[in-house]
Amino acid sequence: MNSMDLFRKIVKESDNIVFFGGAGVSTESGIPDFRSEDGLYHTEYDYPPETILSHSFFLSHTEEFYRFYRKKMLFPSAEPNACHRALSRLEEEGKLKAVVTQNIDGLHQKAGSKRVFELHGTTLKNHCMRCHKFYPLDFILKTEGIPRCSCGGIVKPDVVLYEEGLDERTLEGSLLAISSADTLIVGGTSLVVYPAAGLIDYFNGKHLIVVNLSPTAKDARAELVLPMKIGEAFSSL
Repeated sequence: MNSMDLFRKIVKESDNIVFFGGAGVSTESGIPDFRSEDGLYHTEYDYPPETILSHSFFLSHTEEFYRFYRKKMLFPSAEPNACHRALSRLEEEGKLKAVVTQNIDGLHQKAGSKRVFELHGTTLKNHCMRCHKFYPLDFILKTEGIPRCSCGGIVKPDVVLYEEGLDERTLEGSLLAISSADTLIVGGTSLVVYPAAGLIDYFNGKHLIVVNLSPTAKDARAELVLPMKIGEAFSSL
């Protein structure tokens, strides 16, 4: 049995699948990842991306943060790809119990997935830091400079920046889903961003599958490793 046949067999026979994904899941939708040659870590800016996307930089250089954020982090026209659509279908069939994602683009929900744990938040929601009024992504896109609430407060994206902790409820839900799954599919992530990558260690189920173009630290533990584009793998299901 070849690798793809085994992949399809495991998915077909599993009824408690959890998918854990990273930036590679959305690259086929035209959203660049962080660490590839064309990713954000290789773009030239006055500050490195990890500095710009930090809590302290947001507070001290808010306008510069938004200049980078609007240009490099927002992709309102991006559409779900084969992976997003396949996961939504598996959820409808009752096989997939949850998606745990490090992405902030909302494409899983756009594809129809209902139970999605967004570890690093989302660009689709924004709140005033003073009065907590909600603002949609469209508000950020249509404003220039620092977006401000009607009360005068600064509007901040509901994205987990460097130096900020993960949302406790999201983290607990992710842990519960992963620890109770019989199949965990890890896709499109290099598994180097912690604490998110550490969630894999809570999986005690039967099948661990890794779908990623480059090697990961969990390959040796996995039953199946597919070094390929994730859309290609999921379009075969």
